[in-house]
Amino acid sequence: MVGGVATKPFASSADLAPKDEEFVELAEGVYALTAEGDPNVGAIEGEDFLVCVEARATPVAARRWLRMLRERTDKPVRYLVLSHYHAVRTLGASAFGAEQVVAHERTRALIAERGEEDWASEYGRMPRLFEEPGSIPGLTWPTLTFSDRLTIPLGGDRGDLELRYCGRGHTAGDIVAWLPSRRVLFAGDLVESRAALYTGDAFHDDWATSTLDNVAALGAEVLVGGRGAVARGKAEVDAAIAQSRHFLDELRRAVGAVHRRGGTVAEAFTAAHRALAPRYGRWPIFEHCLPFDVQRYWDECEGVDWPRVWTAERDREVWAALR
Repeated sequence: MVGGVATKPFASSADLAPKDEEFVELAEGVYALTAEGDPNVGAIEGEDFLVCVEARATPVAARRWLRMLRERTDKPVRYLVLSHYHAVRTLGASAFGAEQVVAHERTRALIAERGEEDWASEYGRMPRLFEEPGSIPGLTWPTLTFSDRLTIPLGGDRGDLELRYCGRGHTAGDIVAWLPSRRVLFAGDLVESRAALYTGDAFHDDWATSTLDNVAALGAEVLVGGRGAVARGKAEVDAAIAQSRHFLDELRRAVGAVHRRGGTVAEAFTAAHRALAPRYGRWPIFEHCLPFDVQRYWDECEGVDWPRVWTAERDREVWAALR
């Protein structure tokens, strides 16, 4: 027991029960798949092609999503959009047969810097998501990158899909997929709807302020976050963004206070758990994420701007120290 908080099984290693998946039509030709707090995925129909958003952790998991999608449309996947570099979002890419795999230029750099380590780390943390890991052919490499904004014309009267960089947040290279004609936003892990935030590779101060301001300024009326239920209507969208900001603010407040008084990272974890658990403790992956969240913000308080690489070994060390 640490600071009165009982030791937990490592990350999500004990979460092995399958989750119920829900296929959701957000607007005509706009789809998402949610699964009780597992990573969300989506798709947008163009005139004669598809844009898919996120790839899932393995080709086997991706193909199950694609089978559901093929009940609605047989259009080929022209673009596969990756919101950021984490393994559970990228390693199923080969199943899509996409002409272009699109990501931010910093995401490509992060894959080169730490993709192998992240793969091993996330497999250890969340083994259930890696269905038939032997089906993964290797790291997923973007074939098309951008720095600020990329527009994909959908054809006909469908308008454009805008891929936007809103600032540093969940990682250095998060992007969102914005469909103005439908007011639908795929926000990746910059926003979670009734799910806890993972911030182990984050830039907390940017994320909680200017980055979320930029996301909110889009004026979405339907929002698919990285995890959790679809937010429908302005009130639910605003609540999801506010919840994400509140989580970050409380984490920064609790950890920062301990750091300023010269405490320890273990004390910071206890303070953050005490601050966040009453509201977020029963939400998906809260207990899994918090040790890594606290360690990353503690590093930022120590002046470490660029996130340290998570390895399977470092994961276990931090978990043992804090849980």
